[in-house]
Amino acid sequence: MNLYLMRHANAGLPRENPKLDAKRALIKEGKDQCMLMARVLSALKVQVDVILASPLKRATQTAQFVGTELGFEGKVEICAALAPGADYAEFVQLLAKYADREGVLAVGHNPDLFQYLGRLITGNGGASIRLRKGSVARIDFDSHPPRLHWLIDPRSARALYASVQKSPRPKTTRK
Repeated sequence: MNLYLMRHANAGLPRENPKLDAKRALIKEGKDQCMLMARVLSALKVQVDVILASPLKRATQTAQFVGTELGFEGKVEICAALAPGADYAEFVQLLAKYADREGVLAVGHNPDLFQYLGRLITGNGGASIRLRKGSVARIDFDSHPPRLHWLIDPRSARALYASVQKSPRPKTTRK
């Protein structure tokens, strides 16, 4: 299984009231991050069999936008194991449920996601890996322990796309 662990895109400033914060939607920058990261995933030929998301609106929206751009035709599954403050054991049980799938996209929140990522690839949580908003990490579960193949954040993706658009070679015309 390839797990694509994604932090939700930008949803603006947190709200003090937890009920209101749970309903916080993506802002324009967050929607742009979703589209950019979906293009990156498409360029990397990522295929997902299932998309899982935290019940919070910003994570669900991120999962839906990215799924739509990837051409995913299934329904995003809402999972409490991806909600803020969820237990690592619940997360591992969730992964076990989908272990027979080839590609799983899971969208959640920090600090849980970077802690889960660290524990997955080291077995003890010794790795501290930064996951910016909209970041995606590919973890390969075919190796033991699972191996981090890549981690891309929207800032790096934008820089890569900008450098590709500016060709270092001068344009020449054929006569």
